[in-house]
Amino acid sequence: MLNSINSQATTKRATNVSLAENLIAEAKALHINISQAAEAGLVEAIARKRTEFWLKENQEAIDSSNAFVEQRGLPLTKHNAKHF
Repeated sequence: MLNSINSQATTKRATNVSLAENLIAEAKALHINISQAAEAGLVEAIARKRTEFWLKENQEAIDSSNAFVEQRGLPLTKHNAKHF
């Protein structure tokens, strides 16, 4: 698993991707670099999926923290209330 998604610092590898013809035509007409756009989309999809996995792995701790705040309020709130 990649720890950091940095497409500029990694070695590139050619791959075959099937895309809708109308999207390819419009991208070319707009002078969009299809490889760069696909790579940017993949970076975004990876980030979303990592977030989804992290939330799933940590859901119990998140629920516990939320329950604590619901029952007792935010820690240190009484100390910061004077400054607002």
